[in-house]
Amino acid sequence: MSTMTTPAATEETKAREAANAGPEPKPLDALHTAYGDTTIADQVVEKIAGIAAREVPGVFAMGSAVGRAFSSMTQRMPGQQQSVSGGVSIEKGERQTAIGVSIVVEYGVSIVQVADNIRDVVIKSVEYGTGLDVVSVDVNVTDVHLPAEYETDADDTAAPATGSATLA
Repeated sequence: MSTMTTPAATEETKAREAANAGPEPKPLDALHTAYGDTTIADQVVEKIAGIAAREVPGVFAMGSAVGRAFSSMTQRMPGQQQSVSGGVSIEKGERQTAIGVSIVVEYGVSIVQVADNIRDVVIKSVEYGTGLDVVSVDVNVTDVHLPAEYETDADDTAAPATGSATLA
């Protein structure tokens, strides 16, 4: 006499096997290996993106006017370094990041071309440097630098003359 397996018994067996299997293993990638995980701080992504964006021809400065003024004042303090992440904001998960870049462009350049170049350079730099997948790079153009503005800015920031000053 042969034994037949009932459909209910087969379903019970599958349910028991699934319960004993435990949680599914996390998928492995460049940041999550069988030997451990690599965590990257937000500031690291911001710095890499900021350095990359500054290298694009047509970018005069990073950030808004208020942000640049504040950064300029804090950089004058002894021991302060130049901020390379100014004008960059990110949202980061375990495997992906979205980046926002605020820039001032030079007069006469194609803003569309500069924005496209920023996206290309930032995506390549961040993906290569961190292993994160860049899902978007939003470019916010906050101003256009006119050549005459630079001459005025240079006069305003000239070093004070050395020597003693006399009061009248």
